[in-house]
Amino acid sequence: MYIRQNLRWSIIWRSAWRSVLILTLYNLIVCWFYTSGFTHLAIPWQPVATLGTAVAFYIGFKNNGSYDRFWEGRQIWGGIVNTSRTWAIQTLEFITSRVDAPELTALQPAATAPELTERHRRIIYRHIAWCNALRLQLRLQRDELWDTDVAPFLLPEESAFMRQRANSAAHLLRRQAAELRILREERGLLNDFQHVNMMRTLERLFDLQGGCERIKNTPFPRQFAFYSFLFVCLFALMLPLGLLREFDQLGPGLVWLTVPFSVLISWVFNTIESVGHTSENPFENQMNDVPMTALCRTIEIDLREMLGETELPPKTVPVKDILF
Repeated sequence: MYIRQNLRWSIIWRSAWRSVLILTLYNLIVCWFYTSGFTHLAIPWQPVATLGTAVAFYIGFKNNGSYDRFWEGRQIWGGIVNTSRTWAIQTLEFITSRVDAPELTALQPAATAPELTERHRRIIYRHIAWCNALRLQLRLQRDELWDTDVAPFLLPEESAFMRQRANSAAHLLRRQAAELRILREERGLLNDFQHVNMMRTLERLFDLQGGCERIKNTPFPRQFAFYSFLFVCLFALMLPLGLLREFDQLGPGLVWLTVPFSVLISWVFNTIESVGHTSENPFENQMNDVPMTALCRTIEIDLREMLGETELPPKTVPVKDILF
């Protein structure tokens, strides 16, 4: 996600120079042919203006759909952050010892009880692993980053097992549910009310994961994306033909003004179309995508701090104004 208020000119130029170069060459060729006697190339301006209006409406509709996909993805990950905090609180406050610990004050979390620290840590760390596993699945980076982003939060044998699953994130939630069953039935550390509430939290996490997978596995309708690009290209091809006679009527030699004005207008339409294209898939680790790495790090810091840990990883910082 790009976080700077204004785009740097280097980014604008990097994304625009190819289209500007192609448009400039095309418009120069059109003007050269026109001034060389091929005046029949000029067409009336009215049909070009009508086409431009239709294209503007069409790419506006496409961009709205693209932005809706990005915003839904960001809302889902906002829900993951909040639900993760809920899960950590439920783990620390519901899973308590039956033995009173008089040395604990009311302000100390139950997780400070020695006999429960490792159990809380295992459940919360497994949730951090789930967040990172989901991120890697969405970005198709599981094979290359599993050892650094997921494995450190799991037991070695658990990490090896989960890595072989087709949907590691779903299996991690399944393991959490099994852990809750053991705590309720075998250890007696959860009552029925607490167990039901924590299972509802897992259900919410499954819903959020499913929302991410729906966006990831359902591409933006290609008929909208393809025809949007095609219509912009047709408009860019016809635009100088409609401007030739308009500028030629202004005076000798002014027909060459067709080049800068046509390039400018075509570049604007092409840029609007490109903005929608870059927002179609919000989980691709690109400049305008949901910053899942930063959100996972936020979850990790919050949950480990709830465990009472002090050696926490730093927050993710932007790289060239981009937060990944």
